[in-house]
Amino acid sequence: MIRIARIALVQGVAVSALMLSGAAAAKAPPPVSASVDVPLPPSVTGNAPARILDAPMAPGDTAPQMIRPGAAVAKDWWHAFGSPALDALVERALAANTDVKAAQARLAQAQALVGATRGGLLPQVDAGLTSERQRLSQTLSTPLSNPDPQVFSLHTAQVSVSYAPDLFGGGAARLRSAKAAAAVAEAQAQGIRNLVAGNVVLAVIQNAALNAEIAATREAVDNNLQVLTLLHTREKLGAVGHADVAAQTAAVAAIEGQMPPLLRQRGVNLAALSVLLAQAPGAPLESAPGQPAGQLPGLDDLTLPADLPVALPADLLAVRPDVAASAATLEGAAADVKVAMAARLPQITLSATAGGTAEDFGRMFASGNPFWQILGGLVAPIFHGGTLKKQEQAAKDALEAAKAEYKGTALQAFADVSNALTALATDATALNVAEHGNQAASQSLGFTRRQLELGSVGTLAVLNASATAQTARAQFVAARAARLTDTVALFTALGGGIRASAVQPAAASAAVSLPAPLSDGSDATGR
Repeated sequence: MIRIARIALVQGVAVSALMLSGAAAAKAPPPVSASVDVPLPPSVTGNAPARILDAPMAPGDTAPQMIRPGAAVAKDWWHAFGSPALDALVERALAANTDVKAAQARLAQAQALVGATRGGLLPQVDAGLTSERQRLSQTLSTPLSNPDPQVFSLHTAQVSVSYAPDLFGGGAARLRSAKAAAAVAEAQAQGIRNLVAGNVVLAVIQNAALNAEIAATREAVDNNLQVLTLLHTREKLGAVGHADVAAQTAAVAAIEGQMPPLLRQRGVNLAALSVLLAQAPGAPLESAPGQPAGQLPGLDDLTLPADLPVALPADLLAVRPDVAASAATLEGAAADVKVAMAARLPQITLSATAGGTAEDFGRMFASGNPFWQILGGLVAPIFHGGTLKKQEQAAKDALEAAKAEYKGTALQAFADVSNALTALATDATALNVAEHGNQAASQSLGFTRRQLELGSVGTLAVLNASATAQTARAQFVAARAARLTDTVALFTALGGGIRASAVQPAAASAAVSLPAPLSDGSDATGR
């Protein structure tokens, strides 16, 4: 019996080897390139003036900012604004934000699927135990050696092993695709973290700017009410007419009318900040320990970062989460082409079963009761109505789309940095002009009001000076906020200090290629 089993085992192994060699003799598909040509900008500044690399951006009395080419962005870049309250808000948002938590869960899901896909490449081992009791009809033959009993029990224990050799790399390609999907999820999670941090900082800056505008508007209302009181007094004395009083009343109403839109914008901004912090709008915004609830940093509490890092164009592709996600998507699309090609080639399955059956539970593996079986199968697609061929073509089209998307994402990354640098190059000049204009307009308004009290100027001069002062004040606040927000835009455009560990291009050059070539399984059939 043992000799017969050995002969059968040798025969099974020989048949399986012949099947493997026959399947491996199938036509080996030629390689196909998955490279992407990405033109690099000639300078780190892009469209921004190159002079910003040589001198600080600080005309006049504004705070200087210096570009540091090749320097890395700090992971906690928001600390550069020098506000503990802002730091606490960002850390709180990164810990509680719903989008961040959802991205982390999607990453964990993708990583679990990688493990599931990897397990599918290994042999599958299963164990089974069945017990049955039955009564046979006299017209049926019994499976027992003793034909007399019609009521009997059978106990069977067995172990099954199955394995599908990955001859043409389809399984490895599926694993590669799953890893790429996990890399996409990881890059997206990092991108969401960068986005949330940037949006919190922008919301704080926007709130500070709105508070400054609201304070300036209230000050303008108070000043114009004082002028209106003065005109009422002079009207009683006959020094001015009712037309002057009416004009000043209309000016006060116009300024008061600017307050509701500002309050509405502040409310909307605070609601957005609450959502970023994963709390209901209206809940206290405790930005830092010891600070009153709901009190956020003002413009004077935020320090303009003096040193601005700028990644070199080739290095930018390695630190932008969206570029990393596009690279991983490209890698996955290439692996999907390989999967589609392998589906058109022969598939081998091997399985073996061993166990024992007996009437008594304890005699299942006694002499004569054990059994075994070895199976080998070869399946090759012959005619599927062109489905497999079209699926392969669809995968190749998806790869071409991924190439285009990667190139577009990389170019947009260069454009984001260029736009941020261009804005910063003009922000310093705009702030310098706005600051001088605000000072001059404030002085002019003070002189004009004094002249009105002395009766040397009319109401029209006061109205003009008041309007000019209010416009200059708004421009100054906007210029201060713009310089801060554009600095945030540069930090986020540089990837937010995140080192993407997703699939990256093989080299940071004009031609970006995937790490390994793929194969093209096209042939003359229409499978």
